[in-house]
Amino acid sequence: MSDHDLRRWLTERVAGYLQRPPAEIDPTVKLRTYGLDSIHALSLCVDVEETVGLLVEPTLAWDHPTIDAIAAHLTELLSQDRTSEPRGRPADTA
Repeated sequence: MSDHDLRRWLTERVAGYLQRPPAEIDPTVKLRTYGLDSIHALSLCVDVEETVGLLVEPTLAWDHPTIDAIAAHLTELLSQDRTSEPRGRPADTA
């Protein structure tokens, strides 16, 4: 998932939780400003795990309080995940 797609997906998810149009969600504004509560924050963690494939801390939305901050954090985790994947098995020499 590209950075742009990740930001768009996060904006749509948050807008859905808050019952607002995505266009009303500014990715630089703290999510608490919009009324995101702990239940929404936990739901976001579950959605991230199911959609993005990353297990994140339940404090994700509090540790990274904006869409931009969450997207940057997830992008970093995704890049770390890619660099830690096995590169394949060595060729047999027998």
